[in-house]
Amino acid sequence: MSLDLLELLPDDWRAQLEPRLDPLTLAALSAYVSDEYERHTVYPPREDLFSAFRHCSYEDARVLILGQDPYHGPGQAHGLSFSVRAGVRKPPSLRNIFKELSADLDVPASAEGELIPWADQGVLLLNAVLTVRQGAAGSHAGKGWEEFTDAAIQALDAKEGRVVFLLWGAYARKKARLVTGRHHVVLESAHPSPLSAKKFFGTRPFSSVNKALADAGLAEIDWALPA
Repeated sequence: MSLDLLELLPDDWRAQLEPRLDPLTLAALSAYVSDEYERHTVYPPREDLFSAFRHCSYEDARVLILGQDPYHGPGQAHGLSFSVRAGVRKPPSLRNIFKELSADLDVPASAEGELIPWADQGVLLLNAVLTVRQGAAGSHAGKGWEEFTDAAIQALDAKEGRVVFLLWGAYARKKARLVTGRHHVVLESAHPSPLSAKKFFGTRPFSSVNKALADAGLAEIDWALPA
């Protein structure tokens, strides 16, 4: 079954992204992703492909947490960067995110790694590449997803209200160039991966996000998840 990626997007996000996307690049990406789902095991499941956009409307979006590509192990990825379904063991980067959250805001660590409550408050949990072949990290990089998600970042940059961009690690930090609105806030740091966690710990991203939102008269994020 051929995929029409724009048809799968919620209407509000489609209206924002379509004018920013090259039709030929989008058509090639749609064909590639469709073929990958048909021929291989691809994550996240097709029905979860645009979960980040469904749980965080364009109007409500006020924070972006950018990942690189989805988890590539069975049962992990469900369309939200860094998040895993309830009952799935938390990957190392997510465990480190929760450690920093606890140290930053004294929020107790959640037993689960599902971040939907954040998304439902206006946190766009977006990966730069939205699909991956099972067991092959980065396998769908360079196929057109980057242009697609860059368009989402540019759409957030076009918002009149403040958006706080959390960019963790060298890959995500390259996207800072897409944020041109002086009313927005970009918070950059090391990635929460075990390889760079020592530089991530102590950066206090969650309280910094809430301060930036409060300074703009916006509601803070309740980062607490079910313990």
